[in-house]
Amino acid sequence: MPAGPTQRTASAHPHLIHRIVDWLIDMPERRSAIFSWLPPLFARIVVGWVFMWSGWTKLHNLYPSDDFPGMIARFREWGIPFPEIMTPFVSGVEFLGGLLLLLGLFTRLAATPLVIVMVVAVISAKWDQVDSLETLLGFEELAYMALFGWLAVKGPGPVSVDHLLQRRFGR
Repeated sequence: MPAGPTQRTASAHPHLIHRIVDWLIDMPERRSAIFSWLPPLFARIVVGWVFMWSGWTKLHNLYPSDDFPGMIARFREWGIPFPEIMTPFVSGVEFLGGLLLLLGLFTRLAATPLVIVMVVAVISAKWDQVDSLETLLGFEELAYMALFGWLAVKGPGPVSVDHLLQRRFGR
């Protein structure tokens, strides 16, 4: 069977294809490797800070005040079952999980329940707003979920307490 136009081009110019791959894929990968420590650190700082303070704020606003109905009432409005139990629990997960992410300590274990918190947040508080995939993907909770998922799978990176512990006590 004769070679088609695509096959002829690829086989006639293998050196060109290798040079393109090297120049546009391999070289940027090699050069960016020196910064591989930065994305996990940056992700941990951003989401850790946000969730540590979000959890702290919720823990200190569980009950109504003069200007706020209280987080337990909000959880009840969102239809979350057992709001008297779930509100302090979720708030504690956010606070402790955020703190652990900031430190890079037990990162995979801290990120996993935060993914679940984001799934529940979307389903309970925002699901009625979803009218398209575009709307769903525009929720900040999904961006947080993606970062938590990435941290749970990839880990905290080399600038973390986890990394120090692994170097000192790991295999």
